[in-house]
Amino acid sequence: MMLSTSPTTLAKSSLEEMLDSLRRRDEAEKPKDLPPALPSRPTSKAARLPSARRSLPTNFIVDANGENGYGLSEVKGKEEGKRKEKELGVKRNSFGSKKMRKDVNVDSPYNLEAVEGKKGEESEGEERVSDAKVEMKEGGQGKVEWEENDSIGYFIKKKLLVWCRLSNGVWGSGTIQSTSGEESFVSLSNGNVVKVSTSELLPANPEIVEGVNDLIQLSYLNEPSVLHNLKYRYCRDMIYSKAGPVLIAVNPFKDVQIYGKDFVMAYRQKATDSPHVFALADTAYNEMMNDGVNQSIIISGESGAGKTETAKFVMQYLAAFGGGNGGIEGEILQTNCILEAFGNAKTSRNDNSSRFGKLFEIHFNTLGKISGAKIQTCKHSRVVQLAAGERSYHIFYQLCAGAPPSLRERLNLKMANEYNYLVQSDCLVINGVDDAQKFHMLMEAFDIVQICKEEQEQVFAMLAAVLWLGNISFQIIDNENHVEPSADEALTSTARLMGCAQHELMQALSTHRIRAGKDSIAKKLTLQQAIDTRDALAKFIYASLFDWLVEQINKSLELGKQRTGGSISILDIYGFESFKKNSFEQFCINYANERLQQHFNRHLFKLEQEEYELDGIDWTKVDFEDNQECLDLFEKKPLGLLSLLDEESNFPNATDLTLANKLKQHLNANSCFKGDRGRAFGVRHFAGEVLYDTNGFLEKNRDPLNSELVQLLSSCNGQLPQSFASKMLNQSLKPATSLDTPKQSVATKFKGQLFKLMHQLENTTPHFIRCIKPNCKQLPGTYEEDLVLQQLRCCGVLEVIRISRSGYPTQMTHQEFANKYGFLLLETNVSQDPLSISVAVLKQFNVLPEMYQIGYTKLYLRTGHIGALEDRRKQVLRGVIEVQKYFRGHRARCLFHELNKGAKNIQSFVCGENIRRKYAIEANRCSTFASQLFDEQLTAVIYLQSVIRGWLARRHLNNMHSLKQFNHESVKSRRKMGRKISEAKEMPHEQQIQVLPSVMAELQRRVLKAEATLGQKEQENATLREQLQQYEARWLQYEAKMKSMEEIWQKQMASLQTSLAAAKKSLAADSTAGQLGTVDMVSPRYYDSEDVSMGSRTPGGNTPVLFSSAMPDVVGGRENGLSNLVKEFEQRKQTFDDDAKSLIDIRTVQPASNMNPDDELQRLKLRFETWKKDYKVRLKETKARLHKRGQPESYKARRKWWGKLGSRAL
Repeated sequence: MMLSTSPTTLAKSSLEEMLDSLRRRDEAEKPKDLPPALPSRPTSKAARLPSARRSLPTNFIVDANGENGYGLSEVKGKEEGKRKEKELGVKRNSFGSKKMRKDVNVDSPYNLEAVEGKKGEESEGEERVSDAKVEMKEGGQGKVEWEENDSIGYFIKKKLLVWCRLSNGVWGSGTIQSTSGEESFVSLSNGNVVKVSTSELLPANPEIVEGVNDLIQLSYLNEPSVLHNLKYRYCRDMIYSKAGPVLIAVNPFKDVQIYGKDFVMAYRQKATDSPHVFALADTAYNEMMNDGVNQSIIISGESGAGKTETAKFVMQYLAAFGGGNGGIEGEILQTNCILEAFGNAKTSRNDNSSRFGKLFEIHFNTLGKISGAKIQTCKHSRVVQLAAGERSYHIFYQLCAGAPPSLRERLNLKMANEYNYLVQSDCLVINGVDDAQKFHMLMEAFDIVQICKEEQEQVFAMLAAVLWLGNISFQIIDNENHVEPSADEALTSTARLMGCAQHELMQALSTHRIRAGKDSIAKKLTLQQAIDTRDALAKFIYASLFDWLVEQINKSLELGKQRTGGSISILDIYGFESFKKNSFEQFCINYANERLQQHFNRHLFKLEQEEYELDGIDWTKVDFEDNQECLDLFEKKPLGLLSLLDEESNFPNATDLTLANKLKQHLNANSCFKGDRGRAFGVRHFAGEVLYDTNGFLEKNRDPLNSELVQLLSSCNGQLPQSFASKMLNQSLKPATSLDTPKQSVATKFKGQLFKLMHQLENTTPHFIRCIKPNCKQLPGTYEEDLVLQQLRCCGVLEVIRISRSGYPTQMTHQEFANKYGFLLLETNVSQDPLSISVAVLKQFNVLPEMYQIGYTKLYLRTGHIGALEDRRKQVLRGVIEVQKYFRGHRARCLFHELNKGAKNIQSFVCGENIRRKYAIEANRCSTFASQLFDEQLTAVIYLQSVIRGWLARRHLNNMHSLKQFNHESVKSRRKMGRKISEAKEMPHEQQIQVLPSVMAELQRRVLKAEATLGQKEQENATLREQLQQYEARWLQYEAKMKSMEEIWQKQMASLQTSLAAAKKSLAADSTAGQLGTVDMVSPRYYDSEDVSMGSRTPGGNTPVLFSSAMPDVVGGRENGLSNLVKEFEQRKQTFDDDAKSLIDIRTVQPASNMNPDDELQRLKLRFETWKKDYKVRLKETKARLHKRGQPESYKARRKWWGKLGSRAL
């Protein structure tokens, strides 16, 4: 009987009743006290038992009464399903595969022959479209047919949006107006009506799910819905979206303010759950700390998709909350500046394209702090050749633009446009980038990672040497096209920077030595061979310099002594490249991306689906594009691209054309290989077909660094060239099987480095970030749907979403699930084996059977269901912890009270014992020193009493003295009063009585006034006595000074008197003798040099006298002048004596006089000095006048003789 067309709710109710009946029957048949028996692992898929979640038979029919039955067996239903798959050319439940897109689109609800459709459902005013309704008919051999009119009518009636591809290839949304056969008329949002094929229509999602964070939440999963959701978020600067376990990052080509410290704290504290690179980094960090498993974050995408910047943000987040105390997180962040300068360059599609792959391994200690880091690289040097619109590595332009003048002079640096290696592409600058500023930032980064100034200058010298190598030119010297380098500035500068002799460099670039037994033959190189040798030397120097920098950075970031607790590896590798002309560099880069895509497929598609199948759960395999065939094309031996390339590189006469012909000859049968005309061949990569030109493949793969160049580097004076050569020589001593031997080609070395990176990633738990480039012009706000769709297909994002929706992301072993959630069970009669506990927990929390599956070893849950269990677990644990907290608190308080009581008892006994001991010690000490203390106190009391008694006696004496004066005054007053009394006797008695009180008051007032005056006078007397003592002391000083002055004056006066007496005596003797001669006299110079002062000496009998008996008038004049001086001297002497005596008399007679003796003494001294100077001047004038008068020759002769004697005496 056929199921009639009925409302969806009625059909749904019947199905639910059937499922409930099946579930009740299973529970009734299963004994509750025994665990469900696990089926034995089947030997083949055909014999595998069904999972715990029962599925409906293919031919299951529900009759009108709601009863169920089985018309055909399940096996027959499966065979019917396989037959339908064969007819349709697709597999059931597959999505996004090439076969599905080629034959039929099962995402469309309008396909008349599809096996599964989508239903529509309306709930609470919200119209949501799900799988379209289908109607099954009972026909021959269980054939299933679809009714077209119901689904078309439903979408027309509800006016639901659909997607249709327009003539220009762009997806457009609209509503179906009508249908005609296999064609439909769709009204677009702009009002236009287009006619499209009904089979190409795809359902659009309702507005309620527009712009969701996770693409899994889309009601309909198809290409236009995913594109529209990403575009909706991109236009609102929400550049991150989730596709199950994969984070999609769309490059905004502008600064988006979502990376500050506030965002770091928000994601660290789980304050937001929106998709972000910080959220993925936080997930990796938490899994590392909780599970103890190393993590990896793999960032992939095309060139220019933003992989390098995304890696920076991951490192920024890890350094923000995992920073250690040594500041190593700052060094880790600064390494990006160095690696970008030496490893990134501008291409036609990306201004900061990575020319190398790096695996940044950050190690953490057990506390979650960064303890060190290590960098591994996978590189290929691209120094000597540039394509149009490209630049070489950033460091060359930064060095030319930002080097200081002193460094430029030492390195003989020119501008960038003067170097051949940099001007090949005519692209020297990047818009919006300041190379000079970048160079200064690089210098700071060098300092932070502890590369010293000397080593920095050596690095810059090697860079300048590479630039000058490109400017070396060659000149032909014979008819055989042999060349030698031109001896110009380029050759001289290169030799000086490398530290070698100029002729040695010329010989190494122009000759090649061939060993023949023990002898060697020097062979001249042709022009092309010399250019290749020069370029090989430049590439080797730069590649070795890059390796040396990585080694220095690793030394700076090496692990400390702390034991590492785990690591997070960040892989940032060059993106897929496809240009008009693709050479050996693109060949290596795209091969690396193929290997990385295989790692992505392996972890997200292969391993998970293989685990589902091996664990025996019911799973319909999701098809995906596997690039293993393309990898085999590269890596297969002996007929793979790499093997044939190495083989052809070993032939000396091989050319690029012979390489292309050999590839076409051996690989044309491979579906991923495409032969082309001439030297070109094509490879169908996972991201599209790329056409390669073999021009230069062999030469670049050989990397001809001959032994002469190695010897040249080892003979250089510089430290870096010697280290490069020694490392090369050490590698040559390794066995030939080593991956790093120089005998290997460049491609083989590159493959070895890539395998090393992949091997390390295999030992970690991966987290994937897919970077998307929205447009090729690097413009913000521009979204090219075709370009984005191509990248989504290449990355397998749609397949990832499909697996995430239908898969089981939560996978736990039965033992782990039982241990973690078993305590949540309310029933106690459940068997205690892990499987029974797991099933009981799921039933208790009403987890539907279709939401989980039970495998042989694990329990599988769909997305979102483990969250409810985890929330309940945390809630119960918090409750348990609260109960434990209060119980432990109560127990601790009781124990504390008991301990407190006991401690107080012990303290009381101890305190009493301590006090008793202290009292005994004090008692002994007091008894020992009691007598001594008593004596000291008695002495102090006596001393105090003596002081008090003395004070009382002095006060009594003062009082007696005052009383005596008062009595004296009172006697005088009584005498006066006697007179008044006698007068008062004559007065009447009444008058006396009246006058007596006033007299007494007056007497008392006078007495008080006299006492006050007496006290004041006593104070004045005390003050005067003090002043008198001071004056006496001062007069004693003055008297001593006056005595000393008198002695000095007396000595001076005696000296002057002696001089005058001698002069008089001399004059008298001369006048008596009457001689005409003259007496000798002292040289005037004696008086000129004499300085008569206090304490100075006075000449005795040497007073000069001049007298001549031959000239009486002169002698008389002399006597008169001298007599006047003598008289004046006597007078002045008497005056000074009188003044000195008067000072002494004044002091004696009037000791309290206001005259200051010091001032008088100074005046007297000043008068004496003034007179002395005046007297001396007049004495000299008299002497001069005497000298001017006529004197005989004998006098002059005697004068000279006297002057000589005088000078000797002096």
